Amino acid sequence: MRIFEKLYDTTLRWARHKHAQYYLFLLGLSESIFFPIPPDVMLAPMALANRTKAWFYATITTVSSVIGGACGYLLGWLAFDNYIEPLINQWGYADRLEMAIGWFKEYGIGIVFLAGFSPIPYKIFTISAGFLGMAFIPFMLVSTISRGMRFYLVAGLMYWGGEIMEQKLRKYMDWIGWTTIFLAVLTYLLI
Repeated sequence: MRIFEKLYDTTLRWARHKHAQYYLFLLGLSESIFFPIPPDVMLAPMALANRTKAWFYATITTVSSVIGGACGYLLGWLAFDNYIEPLINQWGYADRLEMAIGWFKEYGIGIVFLAGFSPIPYKIFTISAGFLGMAFIPFMLVSTISRGMRFYLVAGLMYWGGEIMEQKLRKYMDWIGWTTIFLAVLTYLLI
């Protein structure tokens, strides 16, 4: 089943849209607060579609993600007790919240760096940093560095890989897509 290759081709077409950079900004912003799909899925095809703007797209993604992180932080700081915690309990995620709190206690700001750079859902840690009262300036600094490293790495791979990277991505897109889904489900079950 070659579902992901078709989605990849569709995403490449969207990446060439005249308003794509605005969509990328909104995706980066919303992913840091609530949206489950990371902006890498739009950044990579956009950088491939227009390699001369790869660094510009990485900057848009970084800035929007850090702004979203600040919004998530404020949401956790201002609305956790009255709105977010009841939803977490209602949805049965109290144990995951306790795990995130434990990670913050054990790793401190390092967990924000890890979440910002890795596929760990960054939004969990932006909101958690707010309700746990993490210092805002260090939070923003670490978020900017980790998100920037991640998105510039993605843009760099697309920029330097060019047509060869596009061909390799297309060739292995379905394998990558199914592996990602498998790993996401496995991570969900383990956590």
